Amino acid sequence: PETAATHLDDAIAHERTGHQCLMGGDGAGGRAAMTRAAESYWASWQAAPPAAIGRLVGMLKAAVIAGDAPPAARKALQELPIADSPSGAYARALAHLVLDDDAHAKIDAEGLAEAGPAFARAGNAIGALAERDASRYGEALSAIVADFESREAHLTGVAIADTAVMLELLAERRGLALRPQSPCLPR
Repeated sequence: PETAATHLDDAIAHERTGHQCLMGGDGAGGRAAMTRAAESYWASWQAAPPAAIGRLVGMLKAAVIAGDAPPAARKALQELPIADSPSGAYARALAHLVLDDDAHAKIDAEGLAEAGPAFARAGNAIGALAERDASRYGEALSAIVADFESREAHLTGVAIADTAVMLELLAERRGLALRPQSPCLPR
């Protein structure tokens, strides 16, 4: 029988394929694999305990990269009526940003400031995009890329700054994309 763990394994495998495609210059293949990853993260969320909010974050990140984020954002907001954890605040902030609800994205992003370095970096970038603050966004994005560059291991086994890829796609819609160069970013 399919379980939350099976769906999570599938999501990570699809995400790995997507990351490999993106890093190899195959945008269409990468987007298709990320669509499958988003679907698998959603299936895993539905079968997992309520505290497994990271699956919603994975779904949102994959959906943004796939180019079909609004349905995923609406699903996440239905599942998370309140943000009672850092992962919940992150998922809500992303969902609000996807749906161009910048005021709520900013509120949820502010809740990430004290949740640890990775959450704080992401929250700072989301808040900057919500405020359309190019300078602050640039600083936050640089910190995120540097963090991924310094990692010895990546969730999917592919050295890609997927958070930065996702944020850049959201920034592009706002005219704030910076297109930084890094060995952890697609060309």
